[in-house]
Amino acid sequence: MKSSPLARRAAAFGASAAMLAGMVGLVASPAQAATTATSKAKPKVSVSTPTTADRTYEGACPAKIDFSAKIKIKLTGKTTLAYRWLHGDGSASKVKTIKLNGKGTKYVRVSQANTFGEDVEGWEALQVLSPRKVTSKKSHFSVTCSDPKVIEKDQLTKSVRVSARAWASPSTYVGSCTPGDKVDFGGVIRVSEPSRVKYRWILNGRVVDYGYTKVYSSKRVGFGISPRHSQRGYAQLEVLRPGHASSNRAYYKVICKDEAPAPRVSVSGLVTATNHDTCAVSAHANVSSTARGRVEYAWKLNGRTVKTDDVWFSHGGTRNVQLGEQELRGYATKGGRITLTVSGPRNTDSITQSYAACQAPEPKVSVSGVSVAGQRNEMCADKRGPGVDFQATLTSTGPATVKYYWVINGKREHETLERQVNGSLNVTWGIGGTHGASETTGSVELVVVSPNAASSGSTAFTATCPPKADASA
Repeated sequence: MKSSPLARRAAAFGASAAMLAGMVGLVASPAQAATTATSKAKPKVSVSTPTTADRTYEGACPAKIDFSAKIKIKLTGKTTLAYRWLHGDGSASKVKTIKLNGKGTKYVRVSQANTFGEDVEGWEALQVLSPRKVTSKKSHFSVTCSDPKVIEKDQLTKSVRVSARAWASPSTYVGSCTPGDKVDFGGVIRVSEPSRVKYRWILNGRVVDYGYTKVYSSKRVGFGISPRHSQRGYAQLEVLRPGHASSNRAYYKVICKDEAPAPRVSVSGLVTATNHDTCAVSAHANVSSTARGRVEYAWKLNGRTVKTDDVWFSHGGTRNVQLGEQELRGYATKGGRITLTVSGPRNTDSITQSYAACQAPEPKVSVSGVSVAGQRNEMCADKRGPGVDFQATLTSTGPATVKYYWVINGKREHETLERQVNGSLNVTWGIGGTHGASETTGSVELVVVSPNAASSGSTAFTATCPPKADASA
């Protein structure tokens, strides 16, 4: 008595008659579907058709077949994703849940593995129950269990000898684990006479690829993997027909490392300087990066951010950054702290340095040019040139004791004189006339020695006695 295909599928999954009878319940009527709808807005959900690397399996049983599907969900916050697998015999897997959180579109890949002990034709589908009920299209498959004795007899009849060899390239991969094949597996199938060959690839005990190909003498086949994390394992090439042959195990190792590690940043050598004349503070420091990238930095004066900027490193290294003069007011004039913080893609670093209190600047003294203030002609009666009086102005930016002296014709006239000056003060000096001459000539200069050096510069002068009155007039 032959069983129907539906009954064979049910038997392959170990389904009961009651479960078989309940298959009709998997298809909901439009009215039932309408009652499940809710007025509350739910995230949009879509499901891809399940895929498997062994859609038409032929080989030794029990056979393990893997199915996977991708769920696309548009999140608007927290939600619970609930799903189950539907089998062609009318049964379903246990409901599984995944907690999701965030905003935007998210993709979730789910998988399951079924084991079959005899021939079966069936399908798998993925059904999402929450937050919205969606069922994928059916993915059909078949399993044909080969009898070793039949294969051996077939081999003897056809006298086809088959062999396989496999290798990994590279056998050890160290680098960035980004999308794209990182390890390629190659294999060669050899036959004693032209044959149509069915083969499959096994990765770490699981079927990941299969195919049919015409082989006249030998032929290369292969596949690649794109690991997302460090791992190790093996791949094996298995010939299913004609005959049966398994290659050696091609072992591989993957070590995931960043090709261009994000730079680490640091700061050092912070120096502060207080300008007492303007009561302001400035600073400079060294910013370093171990690799190419942009480094942001911020200056803080007593905890308050006063400047932000960034610096670009083409190949890593050290750059000096500066904080221009910042005016000090209030308590800040009594001293404080400057902090520089740098930020990179991997880390941050900071450094702090104190600055000196702002002190009142020492007063500065300047002197004007010397001018002739007067001429004393009484000396002309003693057969001398006239006496000459000089005047200059001392100016100080604050209260100060000013020390100075006069220079006549390049020679110092006297010991140092002192005057208290706060603002501007006129000072004078006089000299006598020249003996045996009717005029007095030369140069005069006022030199300041404290609190700072200053000079009026040399000024030439000439004073002449007036002509005598005519006695006969």
